[in-house]
Amino acid sequence: MLSLNLPSAPLKIADRNGKKYVFDVLRKKYVALTPEECVRQHFVHYLINGLGYPVGLLANEVSIKLNGTAKRCDTVLFSSSLSPRMIIEYKAPDVNISQQVFNQITRYNIVLKVDYLIVTNGMTHYCCKVDYETGRCIFLPSVPLYSDL
Repeated sequence: MLSLNLPSAPLKIADRNGKKYVFDVLRKKYVALTPEECVRQHFVHYLINGLGYPVGLLANEVSIKLNGTAKRCDTVLFSSSLSPRMIIEYKAPDVNISQQVFNQITRYNIVLKVDYLIVTNGMTHYCCKVDYETGRCIFLPSVPLYSDL
């Protein structure tokens, strides 16, 4: 298992034909355990168990259409009225968080128009609140508790 800058998580790991799989608590199925998936699963557990995010309002691999092309947001938090509130983009721990990664998540936000964007590689986490009046992103010192959104 990778060493990440996140609390440990009670991941369910399975070995099938020599390949490792992890149980995704949001999709309720086993998925291939890649480095990026390891980050996703740890971060989702952190949101749920550490910050109080409701399981029922989080979804992984959310499909959107962007300029006629199918894209997938890694994780989306929805409000209780099921409007998107937050997009989370994951990268493997060895992938640097670059402007290109921020460009990717802001393109997704053209469609979803959320209040918060998070980018993480499991080692470094960036969270920003979108200010639609000024057209800027305000970087927060940490990922907020669900109750503070």
